Amino acid sequence: MKFDELLQSVVRDTVDAAGSLGAFRPELALCATIIAALLVKIALPRWKTSGFYITVLGLFAAIVLAFPWNWVMQSAPFSFPANWLSAATTVGIPPGESIFTGMLVSDSFSVGMRGLLLLFAILFTTFTQMAGVSDQDDMTEFYVLMLGALLGMCLMISANHVLTVMLGVEMASVPCYVLAGMQRHRPRSSEAAMKYAVFGAGAAGVMLYGLSLLAGVLGSAHLPTMTARLAELLQQPGGLGVERTTVLTLAGLMLTVGVAFKLSAVPFHFWAPDVFEGATAEVAAFLSVASKAAALGLLVRLAGGFAFPADLYFLLPTETSPRPVDLNLDAAINALAPVRHYIVAILSVLAAVTCTFGNLAAYGQTNMKRLLAYSTIAHAGYMIMPVAAAVALIGPLQADKDAARFAVESLVIYIAIYLFMNLAAFAMVAFLRNVLQSEDIADYAGLIRTSPGLTVCMALVMFSLVGLPPLAGFSGKFVAFYALVQAKLWALVFIGVLNTVLSLFYYLRVVKVMVFSPEPLYHEPPVIPLRSMIGSYCALLTFPVVALFFMLGGLLDWAGAAVSTLFR
Repeated sequence: MKFDELLQSVVRDTVDAAGSLGAFRPELALCATIIAALLVKIALPRWKTSGFYITVLGLFAAIVLAFPWNWVMQSAPFSFPANWLSAATTVGIPPGESIFTGMLVSDSFSVGMRGLLLLFAILFTTFTQMAGVSDQDDMTEFYVLMLGALLGMCLMISANHVLTVMLGVEMASVPCYVLAGMQRHRPRSSEAAMKYAVFGAGAAGVMLYGLSLLAGVLGSAHLPTMTARLAELLQQPGGLGVERTTVLTLAGLMLTVGVAFKLSAVPFHFWAPDVFEGATAEVAAFLSVASKAAALGLLVRLAGGFAFPADLYFLLPTETSPRPVDLNLDAAINALAPVRHYIVAILSVLAAVTCTFGNLAAYGQTNMKRLLAYSTIAHAGYMIMPVAAAVALIGPLQADKDAARFAVESLVIYIAIYLFMNLAAFAMVAFLRNVLQSEDIADYAGLIRTSPGLTVCMALVMFSLVGLPPLAGFSGKFVAFYALVQAKLWALVFIGVLNTVLSLFYYLRVVKVMVFSPEPLYHEPPVIPLRSMIGSYCALLTFPVVALFFMLGGLLDWAGAAVSTLFR
């Protein structure tokens, strides 16, 4: 094909009504919001809250454009428990498609995860305006950085090429480095930003080198094509050979370093406690929820992608892109069995060590943000477990694919519940910080007598983080552990249950201080009535923490629709 023909084809694919831009509308809305916020600040410098209103408006526009509501709302209901291993039967779900000449993928998973990120962003933006995260003069810059990171996270969960993987990771990371150091007058905030940036740059470099090794050995930077070529090499009489096996093994470990850093998984967690303590509680909430969700979406893309050859809609020939390999799907799935064993082993060890270390390290913490930082590390371990189960369950039979989809479905449910739990926890820490001028757990003593409604909300969130019924945290862990049972990963089931029991003690300590400890002599406990704006916002975030336990069927329906185009 001539260059001018290729260029015309790329332009046609991009700008056609049914082309790539149609699937990229939410990201375009975020870009437009960033530009609008900056222009309004230049034109109206005295309007201090312009960034907030423009950001909220842009996020609402993005979330409306993100969801094809016709199929999200039409997913067929589950019956409990018979259909747990079947993907949701949905009406009108569009098949997955690669966009921008294969650089990104638009499917139900990217739509669902992107919707969760945008929902969190709306709640987070409202929270930051109420808490006053920084000086009013810096609020527009704060929201622009947040939107830029959010744009990178959307690219991460839709990445279909090595270049977009790195572009999404860096676009999500660099604004977060700046957000961590937004309080320039605090040395601890600057230290947090420096540590985050240095460690992040190192992890990104290692990840990029691993991806370059994979692309070099497999002869392609397009992720589905890389998987197809890997399956093709494994089916050859001589297999990969010692040299290729060594390089690919090393590349897989390097790739894990970058993703594990974004997840704050052990042993790449060391930045999280210091950054969470040095940054504001608002920024810590953004890092603990949005960054984790995007990294988990990328992990599903990479782990599931290299374990399952997605030839149905990624490798179909077109007039501009012939089929790169002649792939038999069942034979390729069988050939990739050693790759799946390798991925499951890495993820299982990473998950077990991460949740155990996070829970044990949280015991001695006296600062609430550091305690929640280690809690975040522990939950990262829990959320890696369903990904390992999904990879272990992939097989040539339809039942295997259904089971693998359910494992990813359990992860989506966990992320949705985790969003409300962690945002509520950090929101209450921020509101109490504004009154107490402290984030130490000991200063929460006697809170039950002056702010009983807020104390009850905090207690519900803490118990949900443990995973106690009848709270949504129990539902999230239950479906995740159920996926592990289906995958017969019994060691991870035991470690997950044991860590759930261990975590009870340090979460319970926070509730004990608020309820039973005597009031400190050096200050009065804060008075935050539940009928105030702050109290109502905390109650609003706490409500799903309780309600989603009783609405698990509806959450299963939605999550089933979100993963329905995976492993087809």
